Amino acid sequence: MPSSRGSVCLVETIALQVAIQGCYHTLDMIDDQLVSRGSLPIAQLVELANLSSMIGNLVGGCLADASDGVYKRNKPHHYPDLLPIKSGATSLELKVALETNKPKGHLPKPGRYITFRYVLGDRSGRYARGKEGRGPTVWLWEVKVGDIKVNYFAISNTAGDSGKTAVIKTEVFNAMSVVYFDPKFCPHPLRDGRYPAYN
Repeated sequence: MPSSRGSVCLVETIALQVAIQGCYHTLDMIDDQLVSRGSLPIAQLVELANLSSMIGNLVGGCLADASDGVYKRNKPHHYPDLLPIKSGATSLELKVALETNKPKGHLPKPGRYITFRYVLGDRSGRYARGKEGRGPTVWLWEVKVGDIKVNYFAISNTAGDSGKTAVIKTEVFNAMSVVYFDPKFCPHPLRDGRYPAYN
């Protein structure tokens, strides 16, 4: 199972809340420009897979900016997403998924992962579970951290899929440490404030 000893403190020191708010602010600015020109918000213009990639790029940049010099953003399409600058820091690979989906990539790459899951509500923060209730605004509901090995991925290459994909196995993902959780936007029914992947 994934180890994340030391990761929680690291993520806290890089001001995860500030990074999330920075991502929201950037998305709001994009939406404001689009809507002012008579367009739909970005979440209703692009495919969800592309929206997830965009969120990853934005929150990755915001994490680097908020890290107080611990991290810098890697080049686009290079692994890992965040490169350590200070001694003792560990590289971070970012993955983003919608609602209850598990994060995935094209290749199984070992390392420390920070995963973000989001839902789509409205600009004022209202959210309803289910595809029918999706709105135009991104809200991050969960962030997890863990050290992932190659054999922690399930490989899929089925017809109709977007090429070969490597999905973090359910039992592995569930064991990753939650470092941020907003129950208001949780797409799971909660039991005693918890959900299946809460750890």
